[in-house]
Amino acid sequence: MEGGVGKQMENSVMCVLTDPEGTPLGAPMYLPQSAGPLQLQQIVNKLLNNEEKLPYAFYISDQELVVQLGTYMQKNKVSVEKVVSIVYQPRAVFRIHPVNRCSATIAGHTEAVLSVAFSSDGRQLASGSGDTTVRIWDLNTPTPLFTCTGHKNWVLCIAWSPDREHLVSGSKGGEIQSWDPKTGKPSGNPLNGHKKWITGISWEPVHLKSPCRRFVSSSKDGDARIWDVSLRKCVICLTGHTLAVTCVKWGVDGFIYTGSQDCTIKVWETTQGKLIRELKVALERYNKMTANAPERLVSGSDDFTMFLWEPSVSKHPKTRMTGHQQLVNHVYFSPDGQWIASASFDKSVNWSADSRLLLSGSKDSTLKVWDIKTHKLKQDLPGHEDEVYAVDWSLDGEKVASGGKDRVLKLWMG
Repeated sequence: MEGGVGKQMENSVMCVLTDPEGTPLGAPMYLPQSAGPLQLQQIVNKLLNNEEKLPYAFYISDQELVVQLGTYMQKNKVSVEKVVSIVYQPRAVFRIHPVNRCSATIAGHTEAVLSVAFSSDGRQLASGSGDTTVRIWDLNTPTPLFTCTGHKNWVLCIAWSPDREHLVSGSKGGEIQSWDPKTGKPSGNPLNGHKKWITGISWEPVHLKSPCRRFVSSSKDGDARIWDVSLRKCVICLTGHTLAVTCVKWGVDGFIYTGSQDCTIKVWETTQGKLIRELKVALERYNKMTANAPERLVSGSDDFTMFLWEPSVSKHPKTRMTGHQQLVNHVYFSPDGQWIASASFDKSVNWSADSRLLLSGSKDSTLKVWDIKTHKLKQDLPGHEDEVYAVDWSLDGEKVASGGKDRVLKLWMG
């Protein structure tokens, strides 16, 4: 027993939470080194008896805590013997209002709109289409700023770099093209390497590397590739999946996660492309999430189930989630990490930045806005003349873009 307690203490840090004026919030407490801002936020909300969970920022020695406690202490050479003072400060509480009207219908594409994405500041919108073009739109005048030509096949994926300096698109032909958003011109020749169509693109988070240079792509060919837009080449090829890679995410902890039709999720480090861990889907049920969870991953499958994982802790799933009657082809965490949205044969889902609203677009030609607190439909938005294939919600919460089979883009406002 004593050995177990001792080991637990070794992995803990004595902390005291204080407000900006220095007033302590309760007595000092041992917190696990794996605790990060999300877990601290849950603790503060609980200690303050907040009925509605509020967002907080946390500071140690005037430096914002954005990683786990253990990582911070190791990086800053803080002794675990000391009591660490953590200042909590409420973040600005903003509420996203549900969009309720179509503010613009933008024609231009000559085939179905397959992908849409706002830039991180919400000022620009890009779309990819079956007509093989990428279009960058001026949201002030709802007209195309640039029509980017060069792809030879459907544009299935588009992704802005977090610093908005680059726009990358991937096609059904397997080629990837980087564009300069300021001119709409290609930043060189297409990036070739994948043998089948592109299924996903994800940029390296800006807090890990600035300016943004690297992104990862996934493909039906079973590989994922890390590209450097400055070098204009593939720098690492992540091989190992035996079937198509259907989803790829570059996590905030620096690891890359790939999900495949071979029923595995692989976790990769990004300096040499080494496989760190393989998560195999199993049917064993695990306990609910603990408050001290590290970065989490959720996966959906054609066996109608979802699994919740903690890849840095275990190769086994924490929880198995059931309820869908069809295959789950889209899963998405809310921005605050508290909710998971899943879609079953739905075309697309997207969260509002405050995690209070969920947007879905589907085959019935409508967009629907759902209230997470009441679990009820908040707004039904008809307008498209056919299936909705893609939706995005700007980070400032002011605009929604949708596109689909009717070849038009629609902008929606609150």
